[in-house]
Amino acid sequence: MTMPMPTRRVVLFGAAAAAVSLAGCSVTVGNPSSAQSGGSRAPKDHYRVAYIARAQADSFAAWLANEMKTEAATNYKDIGLEVFDGQADDEVENKLIENAIANGYDAIIIQANNGEAQRPYIEESVKKGIITITTNPRVKNIDGSNSVDAKPYDQGGVVAKYALDKIPQGANVVVLMGPPGNFHSDQRRKAWDEIFFAKRTDVKIVAQNPANWNKDEALKLMEDWSLAHPKIDAIVSMNDNMAAGALEAVKGKAGFANILSFGVDGTPEATLLVQSGKMTATALQNAKELAQLNMKAVHDLLTGKEKNVNVDIGNPLITKDSADQYVKLYKDAGLIKS
Repeated sequence: MTMPMPTRRVVLFGAAAAAVSLAGCSVTVGNPSSAQSGGSRAPKDHYRVAYIARAQADSFAAWLANEMKTEAATNYKDIGLEVFDGQADDEVENKLIENAIANGYDAIIIQANNGEAQRPYIEESVKKGIITITTNPRVKNIDGSNSVDAKPYDQGGVVAKYALDKIPQGANVVVLMGPPGNFHSDQRRKAWDEIFFAKRTDVKIVAQNPANWNKDEALKLMEDWSLAHPKIDAIVSMNDNMAAGALEAVKGKAGFANILSFGVDGTPEATLLVQSGKMTATALQNAKELAQLNMKAVHDLLTGKEKNVNVDIGNPLITKDSADQYVKLYKDAGLIKS
């Protein structure tokens, strides 16, 4: 059975839309421009904040970057937010952090590609007295840093719990992971182990591999897996982007018409897939809420209202029964157009 994509247009997602997203966010790929020396807590009329995004080719990261820019422009007139693209490359991201430190931003918000690879640079930012926030994911155990994130174990767990009575007995499943060592990927996978696989010992994992949050990588993996394993009952993915890529790989293939698929993020694309019954469930990671909390946190820290911030957003489950309300949310935000 052919599984056509929804006819409605999802804004900001996919390769072509990513370019639009970059322009809309004024994303800079090069070095942060020079500024006055940072780290001062004295009140100022205007603050310069660098947001270093993981990768604008990642649909969720692109959504978050756009929401950050919108939130700053709309509600924080005393903040100038500059967004930089880490290109899913540790070397690039580390250099961007290093440059932001050298160029004296008042605050740096970092969406780590690999928390451990970025850790020394985050620590250096804190050491220099710059307000530093890690987000999506937080990088733990850095004295003096702040964080705005979700609880990835809970995100994976709410979907894993839903899958307990949805995945059939004796099922073959494949598992798609984020980048090795990524806190969100590891915690979501841990939740699946403890909440689902420990209880459903009848289910067999026939293949598992990182696809680095990337839709195209997941598509290629699933093409190979579907040839090697003609019977795959479910896709267990640590994010929606990879789940959508895996579904694309088996679209129209005999034997895969009823394949189940589970993700995390609740992106507009995934929410439409859930609404149409092509994807089974996801958990919402609301980029708008993350952006609101990040900008409030950085403003409160810059103005002295708060000395330390560590907060989390929620993780509601999205299924076919509840998808309509989230599609409406995205339509109202202009992220889904008819």
